[in-house]
Amino acid sequence: MTQEHPSDAGAPFAPHDHASCQSHALTAAETRVAAQGARLTPVRRRTLEILLEAHRAMGAYEVLDRLAEEGFGRQPPVAYRALDFLVEHGLAHRLQRLNAFAACLHPSQDHAPAFLICRVCEKLAELPAAPVRDALTDVARNSGFTVERATIEAVGLCPACAAGDAA
Repeated sequence: MTQEHPSDAGAPFAPHDHASCQSHALTAAETRVAAQGARLTPVRRRTLEILLEAHRAMGAYEVLDRLAEEGFGRQPPVAYRALDFLVEHGLAHRLQRLNAFAACLHPSQDHAPAFLICRVCEKLAELPAAPVRDALTDVARNSGFTVERATIEAVGLCPACAAGDAA
């Protein structure tokens, strides 16, 4: 059966209606930004649309190249300002391991995500990580450490690439 809801945990790794996935995330992002009293300028909106095109992370210069092709300018601050805005407003996530950015697929919710990153095709899935973060916080607290920020990223193989490796 095809997964169609964008919040399905495995959606990026399973057949799903990606156009619906993109549309849902963009609509939720617009609603969130409006509720925060901010706005999606044309460059911010286009940056988010570029990130939503695929379930993978993109580097700032890859985003900048796409923006430049569409007339938004070629200076790095163009992309970095838009990406920083998206992260600040909960519309995108920064992935430390990849030094890249991914669109948030759940912008209508405040959440602490974990990322599953395929090392072959570079697709990623954003999963709810509250139980993992809670466990990490508890273990850290028992060691006298206070966690202020954590990004949970797991690298491995998505089902399609794992099947390819097995063949």
